[in-house]
Amino acid sequence: MIASLTGIIQHIASDRCVVDVKGVGYEVFLSTEALSRLPEKGESLFLHIHTNVREDAIVLFGFNERMEKEMFLILKTVSGIGPKLALAILSGMQLGSLSQAIMAGDVKGLTTISGVGKKTAERLCVELKDKVGDFQSAASQTAVSTIGPLGGGTAVVDALSALVNLGYPDSMAREALASVKKQRGDETFTAMKVEELIREGLRTLA
Repeated sequence: MIASLTGIIQHIASDRCVVDVKGVGYEVFLSTEALSRLPEKGESLFLHIHTNVREDAIVLFGFNERMEKEMFLILKTVSGIGPKLALAILSGMQLGSLSQAIMAGDVKGLTTISGVGKKTAERLCVELKDKVGDFQSAASQTAVSTIGPLGGGTAVVDALSALVNLGYPDSMAREALASVKKQRGDETFTAMKVEELIREGLRTLA
């Protein structure tokens, strides 16, 4: 089984990328979040990999962080959730927000994710409630380190999470906050409160 890949990005599509590893191109499916954090074409990268073996195909799913892969594997244990839906769930909600929604039994919030109906959301809450607690704290720590060029610490992480929970794709929310940073300047942006960041981000997205 392929557990990880280190190589050069050869191609990026809407739901996958091709990683060139010493002349062999591996097609890897990723969540929206993982795609938004890929380096540019031609640059090197490392991905955690889950190899899904079917009768008719071997499909690779990639993750920037180990805990994203672990959540993916846990999601797949729920009845009715296959690898494609598990990846869609990771695309629809950030890891910390997802684990929080599951622990809180937020069925309504989970059904906002594409492909997740009420029964699936209920199964997520019942079957995973006691399994995702560690993901919430770990996700918060990782979010601060992976916020990228935005900077700003936990306030920016919380604002980004809020925008995503409002239904905006992660990449679009990041672009909105980056625009706010450009308009306000680094020092002012870093000092802004969560509420201000959300308000200005929404204004940019309008």
